[in-house]
Amino acid sequence: MTKIKIVTDSSVQMTNEEIADLDVTVIPLSVMIDNTVYIDGVTIQRDEFVKKMSTSESLPKTSQPAVGTILETFNKLTADGSSVLAIFLAESLSGTVNSGRQAAEMCDGDVTVIDSEFTDRAQAFQVIEAAKLAQTGADMDTIVAAISQVRSNTTLRMAVVNLTNLVKGGRLSKAAGMITSLLNIKITLSMENGKLDILKKGRGMKTIKAFREDVIQHMSQLPNVKSVGVSYVAIKDKAEEIGAEISQAVPGVEMLVRPTGPIVATHAGEGAFAIMYYQG
Repeated sequence: MTKIKIVTDSSVQMTNEEIADLDVTVIPLSVMIDNTVYIDGVTIQRDEFVKKMSTSESLPKTSQPAVGTILETFNKLTADGSSVLAIFLAESLSGTVNSGRQAAEMCDGDVTVIDSEFTDRAQAFQVIEAAKLAQTGADMDTIVAAISQVRSNTTLRMAVVNLTNLVKGGRLSKAAGMITSLLNIKITLSMENGKLDILKKGRGMKTIKAFREDVIQHMSQLPNVKSVGVSYVAIKDKAEEIGAEISQAVPGVEMLVRPTGPIVATHAGEGAFAIMYYQG
């Protein structure tokens, strides 16, 4: 039986223990801050990135791994006859999945590339399921079908409290950014079919408070929430508070509260957070 090895990118939200225990290979993305290039998770860690971002002269620029870097990883992992299943962040957020597809075509080994249609912990739900199945000896079709099911049952909700980075990054016009800043506008988003869409706009933090209460209330009414992730940018105490509220509303649910990676942090800005979960 052919062994299947799981690959993902560093936007994924997984602990070092999960990555090691599940034997997942993580290909790092890179980020440039004031003309200095850092390798995500290698030469810069998430907390350090947020600190540098807050004092940088311009908005950091993130970039996907080069096709050659991905190809090198694929060739190395398939050299012993193993197959590779690569699960990358949403195409709408990064060109990584397209680079992965190009590398797969050039690789001599058997490689399957999947667009997770998510990022962060929502992406990790698929990676973890795939890795667990691979360890049991499941075949590629079985694993791909299983993670498709996880993807279909995953929810990502996000709150952005400061629109400065969205404006700087070109995700929002400067004129709109000035207006929303003056009005103290906050926005909430959802990720559906691989794309971020605005759910609501509102004034002040009451919008964010209502959003968080609504998400947790909805989650508490679901019968089979299997795992939850709370990711954040520079609001550790508040994120842990949200995690505690979820634990109270959905007792016994598996949960991970951690800072998000450079891609989300760069565009969402300080104070942003996301609640992600999937139903088993």
